[in-house]
Amino acid sequence: MKTNDIVRYRVYELIVEISSVSPESLNYCSTSGLVTQLLRELTGEDVLVRATCIEMVTSMAYTHHGRQYLAQEGVIDQISNIIIGADSDPFSSFYLPGFVKFFGNLAIMDSPQQICERFPVFVEKVFEMTESQDPTMIGVAVDTIGILGSNIEGKQVLQKTGTRFERLLKRIGYQAKNASTELKIRCLDAVSSLLYLPPEQQTDDLLRMTETWFSSLYRDPLELFRGISNQPFPELHCGALKVFTAIANQPWAQKLMFNSPGFVEYVMDRSIEHDKASKDAKYELVKALANSKTIAEIFGNPYYLRLRTYVSEGPYYVKPISTTAVEGAE
Repeated sequence: MKTNDIVRYRVYELIVEISSVSPESLNYCSTSGLVTQLLRELTGEDVLVRATCIEMVTSMAYTHHGRQYLAQEGVIDQISNIIIGADSDPFSSFYLPGFVKFFGNLAIMDSPQQICERFPVFVEKVFEMTESQDPTMIGVAVDTIGILGSNIEGKQVLQKTGTRFERLLKRIGYQAKNASTELKIRCLDAVSSLLYLPPEQQTDDLLRMTETWFSSLYRDPLELFRGISNQPFPELHCGALKVFTAIANQPWAQKLMFNSPGFVEYVMDRSIEHDKASKDAKYELVKALANSKTIAEIFGNPYYLRLRTYVSEGPYYVKPISTTAVEGAE
């Protein structure tokens, strides 16, 4: 990168930071002509510049006035058109991830339904990217699905695509089992985000939806994630525990866990986790189960009491070793 490029990007970064402060500051930056110049680079010929600039434009979309400005200036439409044209551009892999991320962030800030209906190419592209052979593309698609599905409206947008989304989940399940460690972790994060339902939003329809999604991931998803949690990488272990935690307060998942041989014992076993992050992740799972209104009924009282004890003892409790056996040996 040439020095003048670096200076130019730094100026853009500052302009974006300043314009984020208030509508007035955005107006001031806009008058300077620098914002217009930044936006022009988005549609310019240089794909690497494009990739850098989309990150800055994504930062602009974090504020309400920033999003309004981008919409008024026709930038969102332009970005959509570039995604449409990306099919015929051999260099699109340089900037496409950034452009798709832009829409993912826009959707979750604004309204997933409105953005996805107005820019259908965005959802199309994300689905397409999950079928890519390129791990970078798959990673961005998986992250974006996770962002989109992090609230109820976004989940419903995905749900509307029907069996197509179930096929996509199957691919995510496949990647969670077979991809590189880094991509596995991103898949686990996305799955957690998609499957989580806050207790006050657990309608029968939504619970049926998350149950269908879970079973679409793999032929025995509970075993899949348990297998992943047994791998010797704390990040994977925590990622798998996060998936269990996401569904821990949903009755169908509690039944599944209770009926899976050895699963409840695995949850209660403190000797599995050795590092702080893993102990914390396990504690969150136990807490999510213990705090659920349906757990006592599904797991039965003895297990429910053991879960409550685990919670009250905290994440790092170590069982005191009995001394009686030692005394008898003297």
